[in-house]
Amino acid sequence: MAVPNLASILKRILKVPTAPFHEYGVRAEIESLLRECPHVKLKRDKFGNLMATYKRGRKVSNPTWVLGAHMDHPGFVRPARGKSKDWEFLGGVPEDAVAQGVRDGLRSKAKGRIATWDFPVEISFEKVQAAACDDLVGCAVIVATFWELAMLDASTTCHAVFTRAEEVGFLGAWQVARKWPFGKNDVFVSIETSRPVNGAVMGGGPVVRVGDRLSVFDSEGVSVLMTTAKEQGIRVQRCLLDAGACEATAVQAAGHRAVGISLPLGNYHNLDENRRIAPEYIMMSDIRSLVDLLKALVATSHDGIGERSIRERVELRMKEYSAHLRAAERFFK
Repeated sequence: MAVPNLASILKRILKVPTAPFHEYGVRAEIESLLRECPHVKLKRDKFGNLMATYKRGRKVSNPTWVLGAHMDHPGFVRPARGKSKDWEFLGGVPEDAVAQGVRDGLRSKAKGRIATWDFPVEISFEKVQAAACDDLVGCAVIVATFWELAMLDASTTCHAVFTRAEEVGFLGAWQVARKWPFGKNDVFVSIETSRPVNGAVMGGGPVVRVGDRLSVFDSEGVSVLMTTAKEQGIRVQRCLLDAGACEATAVQAAGHRAVGISLPLGNYHNLDENRRIAPEYIMMSDIRSLVDLLKALVATSHDGIGERSIRERVELRMKEYSAHLRAAERFFK
């Protein structure tokens, strides 16, 4: 069995064209990469999302983590019906920038019913550059994490979901969250790429998101992520990334605990600083650190969800200061 390394996983996934509702090529590549991975089982839901579970032994972490990444990227699609040759661009990119990109000859030749921006995949020791890093790099990170767990023969259980149609409003993630096939206490971890804002920098490590533009995330889950990084000596950043939104918001809105981790992304949605179409890019050191963080997160025993919850901390303080509390009670009567 040939074991794929991080670079080969990135190259295989990033070279596959994708667009909202047309993620079948990426899904097939992920399935191909994980089909022979020890201790991993795959399943598709009715919406077309792909689910994977790594399970070895009876050990189940508390909480059990559900790693999530989406398989689409803003792109050109043909109308669903008819023989029209017109393209519709789906995803959050300004119309004027899209039109200019087309005039500049940057639209690729059609691959079936979709077309993407025509940029090559370039992977070096320092940087990954492609037409669509968002969120195919997130998908690759999860695949690499599962393979590293398997090669370590790690005794643990964790899940992953690879979702559809995120770029048009979290449609795939909402389908997963609405029917939630995991445990009620399991925690969703959105693995994203995002524009670095509010102090986040490229090359500074993955960003543990306090929240996004629409919501704030589970505080105890964020605490576990930060504690894991500190214990393992993994460099991370902790920021509110409010320049966009991620699937943790959709899952949380459906009533499940959710957190987010983001890789700082250059040329978000293919827009450079001059608002011209350009390839996206991510620093390789950030990607490696994220794989290390996820591997440690799902393979390390945690005492509940967090070092201690806020409730536990307050109750301990109540015991610690009980004598002072009793001594002052008569002054409040």
